Amino acid sequence: MRVLIVSVIVVVLDQISKFSVRYFFEYGREHQILGDWLRLTYIENPGMAFGIQFGGQKFFTIFAMIATVVIFIYIVRARTERLPLRLALALILGGAIGNLVDRFLYGKVVDFIDVGIGDTRWPIFNFADSAVTLGMIILISLVLFDKSRSKEDEKNTEVGRKKEVFQDSSN
Repeated sequence: MRVLIVSVIVVVLDQISKFSVRYFFEYGREHQILGDWLRLTYIENPGMAFGIQFGGQKFFTIFAMIATVVIFIYIVRARTERLPLRLALALILGGAIGNLVDRFLYGKVVDFIDVGIGDTRWPIFNFADSAVTLGMIILISLVLFDKSRSKEDEKNTEVGRKKEVFQDSSN
């Protein structure tokens, strides 16, 4: 359960960064950090991560609440699983809670990380979105790695069985 500390850290860093942006930045104004490639631009997002919009505000809040509960339950059940799986889930949980806090407090999520070149921009996002994305990348990588590992284990098991059959028949 110590992995939940990661979730708490994500929520705290997310909320501090959003509070700072709300306090120090003018809405919609761009602040270049690394030239045009990385900017901080304060916006409020009524939709899901990266500006995805469908359904209404209540839908997003209910969806986020259900996802948060499901992920928390899965983390509790997966406490004996490998650390990378639990870490991925903790990142996703922390990000979901970070954005859920915004939905409850403001009805919208504060976004501010603005990446791109010129007019070609990624949708503006926040620290919580980054944690969810990183957690999903880890999770997908684990699933892909485990599938290739499972196929290799099956192949080795099959080779082992064939050796046993061959040894038994030669005796």
